[in-house]
Amino acid sequence: MATAPATATGIHTTPKTQTVFSHPLDPLTGDEIAAVTLSIRQHVATKTEIKAVRFLTCYLVNPPKKAVLAYLGIPLTPGGKPEAPVPITRKAEVDFIDVLAGDAYVAIVTLNGAKWELESLEKLPEGTQPQISPEELLACEAVVRADPRVQALAREVGVEPHQIFADGWAIGYDERFPKKQRIQQALLFARFSQHDNLYAHPMDFIPVVDANTNKVIHIDLPPNYKSNKGTPELSVETTKFPPLENDPVVGANRGRIPPPLESQDFLPDLMNVKMRDDIKPLHVVQPEGVSFKMDGHVLEWQNWKMHIAFHHREGIALSTITYNDHGEIRPIFYRLSLVEMVVPYGAPEYPHPRKFAFDAGEYGMGVMANDLTLGCDCLGQIHYLPGAYVAHDGSAVVIKNVICIHEEDAGLLWKHTDYRVGGRSHSVRSRRLVVSMVCTLANYEYIWNYYFYQDGNIELEIRLSGILQVYVAKDDEPTPYGTLVAPRINAHYHQHIFSVRVDPMLDGLNNSVVEQDVIALPQEPGSDENFAGNGFTTKSTVLKNESEGARDFDFATDRKWKIVNPARQHYASKQDVGYAILMKGGAVPMLAKNNSWIGKRAGFTKKALWVVKDVEDDKGSRMWPSGKYVPGTRDTPNDSVEKWAEGTNNIENDDVVVFVTVGTTHIPRPEDWPVMPVDHLRVNFKPFSFFKANPGMDVPSGKDPRSVPAFANGALEGYTVQNGDACCHSN
Repeated sequence: MATAPATATGIHTTPKTQTVFSHPLDPLTGDEIAAVTLSIRQHVATKTEIKAVRFLTCYLVNPPKKAVLAYLGIPLTPGGKPEAPVPITRKAEVDFIDVLAGDAYVAIVTLNGAKWELESLEKLPEGTQPQISPEELLACEAVVRADPRVQALAREVGVEPHQIFADGWAIGYDERFPKKQRIQQALLFARFSQHDNLYAHPMDFIPVVDANTNKVIHIDLPPNYKSNKGTPELSVETTKFPPLENDPVVGANRGRIPPPLESQDFLPDLMNVKMRDDIKPLHVVQPEGVSFKMDGHVLEWQNWKMHIAFHHREGIALSTITYNDHGEIRPIFYRLSLVEMVVPYGAPEYPHPRKFAFDAGEYGMGVMANDLTLGCDCLGQIHYLPGAYVAHDGSAVVIKNVICIHEEDAGLLWKHTDYRVGGRSHSVRSRRLVVSMVCTLANYEYIWNYYFYQDGNIELEIRLSGILQVYVAKDDEPTPYGTLVAPRINAHYHQHIFSVRVDPMLDGLNNSVVEQDVIALPQEPGSDENFAGNGFTTKSTVLKNESEGARDFDFATDRKWKIVNPARQHYASKQDVGYAILMKGGAVPMLAKNNSWIGKRAGFTKKALWVVKDVEDDKGSRMWPSGKYVPGTRDTPNDSVEKWAEGTNNIENDDVVVFVTVGTTHIPRPEDWPVMPVDHLRVNFKPFSFFKANPGMDVPSGKDPRSVPAFANGALEGYTVQNGDACCHSN
């Protein structure tokens, strides 16, 4: 029987109802997942030699793009008519493992009438590993805790078996092990009481676990540093991984390092801290209810309309995003989502270089999502959407409140004051729609906020929180690749690099991408062309084929990219209608070498922007920038964005996909401990000659009657109000 992790709501085991969906992109329900896996189990039991299966993924196969747009009545060209609807077949894709042989399979299951039937079953190439499941991560901890060698090493530093806790991580890259093995590395910590912050007690060795056999197959002990006349010196001669047959304790050439014992708790009842008592209540109140409407997974709000779905890998998938521009329904994005991220760490000594988790491709944002709590994770009047993913036994793990939808005040939308005597002022406040999710990836938390604004802007805000990934240090040990956030607790330097997939359909499917640089005029002051020396202008370059589609960010030219439709121009600017991608605050270079382990596996990190032609097959579009199957890869996958960019396909005025790379380099601070206050990263999509004028001009103003002076004696005396009270009125 499957067990739901603390992030989920519960388990759905047996299909009870017939499949019902109202939109072709609706995610699989718990009922559907159970029915799909039942059909596979029946086929495997009667028509194959496979004796036992372990399900890893089960999700909707996206129907062809043009079929979905025809179903929804969205035209493919500016001002055109929608194509005639065609039948859409609902399909599911499933990855599972033969438990005894260790082989991986992918199945396609089709809904025929009311019954799910197997369409195809394919054995994956040896070494191809599907996504790591939450159950495997939990099992990893139990395996290491029960291993006699782990127990003996733990006791040597004062930790009993029941105090051993482990975060299972994908192995990253380690050629000492066969590709066929499905392995994890177990980052160890001690926990000395029930809810003690285990990350305050990192341990000094790292077991490697075979997830198929549930056995510890190796143990690594990292070397450490000592100071040699003020220069950090490693206890071994090389950062290279030692042979498996070497004794790991002897090979590390340092004594054992016990975990720090001091508590570093974050739960209020465990902290020896007086909580603040001077915070007054702040409530979000909408006395007339919310301004958005929901029809299943379809949302409408302030001219926006979109489909919102849970996805086991992307987390939130936003699709068929349109804007009602004074009666004209204008398509903007077909799909917008976070499709990959990698967290490479900077310590070069073994085995720390294995720490570069692909949190989407190796684990899945959706399966790591939290069941959100009303009044804590989201404030105000909230609508939640559920999500479901498959458990090992084929049942569905259900997260009841996985996607949060609500409205927020967003400050001023626009304002102007005529400063002349007797002049008038007008202010309009901004409202934004929030679609959000919170994911827990072992120690880290990620908060995904998609914001939609009344002026046509879209923003993806990524907030990072949770607990730093830490390793133990000796007393007075130098830490050249990390920060001591507490005594003997070393938080390694690292990066968070994200890939945002944008499938545009700006006024139709055929779009182009234009690179815009702001450049100073080359002529010197005193010249005829630039007499005062102040001149600057813009230079625009249309990207024409995939070999031109891999682009670097340039801070010096304030580079931005615009997705445009060459078939439609703005009536005044004469520019192609478009949306600009603004990522200046999130542009980050990958610090690892291009031919490093990280560079080979996470090629998307090498460029700030990738533009490729969208090529659909029977399993959907080009989706995953580091390949479909990420765990255990050792080279650049053929189905990755770096390989796609080597092609010669046209990307001008065509059906294209854009991958935006953003991130942050994290040099930890003591103030990030024991739990990190949220850090912010933003990507903006801004209309650029798309609308006739400011689309927020029709947003009404209004003076909030509940806004009052903070203090009774706070008003100034002895002056006459002439204009101020008119700031929120139109007359």
